Amino acid sequence: MTHGLTRRGSLQAIAAACAALGTGTTAALAAATRPPLELRLAEIGQGIVRISLLPVVDDVAVEPEESGSLTERTWPAPTARMRIDDGARTLRCGGLVFRVSPNPLSITVTDATGARVQEFGWDAGAMSFDLGEGPLLGLGQGGPQFDRRGSVDAMKSGAGGYQLPTHGSRVPIQWLVGTGGWAMFIHQPVGSFDMSGARGRFTPTVSGGALDLFLVAAREPAALMRAYAEITGYPQMPPLWSLGYQQSHRTLGTPEEIIAEAKEFRARKLPCDAMIYLSTGFAPAGWNSYNGEFDWNPRVFPDPAASMAALKAENFKVVIHVAVEGRRLTGRVTDPCTAPALPSGRLPNGQWPPDRQVSCYWPFHKPLTDMGVDGWWPDQGDGLDPPSRLARNRMYFEGQQLYRPDKRVYALHRNGFAGMQRFAAFLWSGDVESRWVTLATHVPIAINTAISGIPYWGTDIGGFQSRDDFTGELYTRWFQFAAFTPLFRSHGRDWRMHLPWGWTKGERGFPETAQWNPDPADLKDERVEPICRQYLELRYRLLPYLYTAVHECVSTGMPIIRSMWFHHDEPEAVRRGDQYLFGPHILVAPVVEKGATQRRLYLPKGRWIDFWTGEVVEGGREIDRAVDLATTPLYVRAGAVVPFGPVKQHTGEKSDEPITLLIHPGADGGGDLYEDDGDSFAYRRGDYSRFAFRWSDATRTLRVQQSHGPTAPRIFAVRVAGDEKTMQLTLKNGRATLRV
Repeated sequence: MTHGLTRRGSLQAIAAACAALGTGTTAALAAATRPPLELRLAEIGQGIVRISLLPVVDDVAVEPEESGSLTERTWPAPTARMRIDDGARTLRCGGLVFRVSPNPLSITVTDATGARVQEFGWDAGAMSFDLGEGPLLGLGQGGPQFDRRGSVDAMKSGAGGYQLPTHGSRVPIQWLVGTGGWAMFIHQPVGSFDMSGARGRFTPTVSGGALDLFLVAAREPAALMRAYAEITGYPQMPPLWSLGYQQSHRTLGTPEEIIAEAKEFRARKLPCDAMIYLSTGFAPAGWNSYNGEFDWNPRVFPDPAASMAALKAENFKVVIHVAVEGRRLTGRVTDPCTAPALPSGRLPNGQWPPDRQVSCYWPFHKPLTDMGVDGWWPDQGDGLDPPSRLARNRMYFEGQQLYRPDKRVYALHRNGFAGMQRFAAFLWSGDVESRWVTLATHVPIAINTAISGIPYWGTDIGGFQSRDDFTGELYTRWFQFAAFTPLFRSHGRDWRMHLPWGWTKGERGFPETAQWNPDPADLKDERVEPICRQYLELRYRLLPYLYTAVHECVSTGMPIIRSMWFHHDEPEAVRRGDQYLFGPHILVAPVVEKGATQRRLYLPKGRWIDFWTGEVVEGGREIDRAVDLATTPLYVRAGAVVPFGPVKQHTGEKSDEPITLLIHPGADGGGDLYEDDGDSFAYRRGDYSRFAFRWSDATRTLRVQQSHGPTAPRIFAVRVAGDEKTMQLTLKNGRATLRV
């Protein structure tokens, strides 16, 4: 729903209006030739203002096209409006002051104290804006760098968007965050960003149409992220199992080999929740007969129901690859199917008819759902326009609920658009190369993707395209990094080397990459599997902490991967793109250099505890942390109370072992724990439990209070970091206190 009147009018008149936004030879010429424009301001929340600059045709303002990216809500009506030809005026909206000057057109925005928030100007069909102080973050997955300042970005999506081998697929999101205390989301039109000069410039890809922009003024990063969620939607909870380890496959062998591999995970005590199977056509033998088709490959799944039952008996979820390219997707899964019928009820070898209704495509998934397929891997889509990419995200979320209305949805997408988070869409970075520079580049990419409102993100562990850098060492370092991203998934060509025990066996299997010709002796590295097990077990132990951070994301918009700036407003912390916070308390500094024996990192002010050694370190400075292959530096802020679960082989495994509250002394602090059934939407109805932990360092007292859920007696184990002694705390009537 848009605000105000709607009329499309003459395309020529609209284009003329856009082109005349201060074209600027002289002010008099601009005033004489510019069609009338209407400026509207609507308060979305304190410090959040929707700025709409609309061409006027036949005395009616022409509304922006709806892209689908805005959350579905009743948007507030404008609280201030003016015709640009009315002369200079001052308007107030959302606690901000807007000084509008018509010739040339400019809008200066200040806050209640008179401090300038932003200044927009228009010339030659482009909008200029202040870059402000500090790094500029956001703009989606991929792109030139961590700090967008100094970059020129065409914002082209897909594999061809920007340096696929190292940066991955480009998923542009027109959400730019200024760490100086502002952010803006450009709903319409789409365009390019040039931040190489003293001022930034946004140039629409196609002229003709209205400008619809949301400006946010806030010093706190949490307020900026909440604002983005208010504009484009809050994330949805994924199923708990999707946060466990996922193993992807390419060329499949016999049915017996498929089941044997599942059993090997369990025999080797390597935790894993999901098996993901590629389509035939992308590899010689995948789950289906051919890419784009929905019938099972009889060579590898002659009895799909039996294979599914065998995998479920080993407590694995099954995810299958679906890859159909196309030009446009329209409608919703519940719309009438208006596209041409498909012959024999099958898709013609992966070809997607133009202007296909999603309601025509989605029913092909139902037999797979009925058989027990748990999740989807929608690949490709690089040729889809932004609304179509979002329609695909939405289709997998809403379509699945037609058949399983109270089960959460898992879909791993290659492409997306602003608003994809409200469809619980996961995103991976695409077909990157197995290179050290790729791994290093993906740390800042992870941070910017999260800041761009895409919380469920990850990459192919080890890199997709095998290259000379692909060794046991690179795979191990990538595995460690992935253990601290929301999506923990191994995938790539020469896929047997992407198994946690691949470097133990050293069996490459079917060679898929001509550019990779390793010496067979180099395929064996017995250090890898034990380290993978160590990080798998740590990931599963951290699931209570991670799941709590996910719920915080769903409730507030705060991402799981967080820039250091989110909790530490220090110049060095703000600019640091090679390390991040995983949830609120754990600092992760991935090792991304070959042969590294130390890792230089920055610890923000305050005390930090080395996760591995228990050493207390004073922050506000850089340190050099010695590392071996098994060590990724992890630090926990002093005062944090981190909930740890038991080691499990899959998230559904039952355990009588209580959750351990690991206290990190040295400051006052605390933590939280959120729990629900991990599978249904019952949490929306209030069926969940939440606990708050508060630590007093001076008195060495831990207080636990249950803030939501049934208050049955509950036992927690309690331990202080660096001390092996374990104590027991019992909640009665939802509260307890323990001196340690």
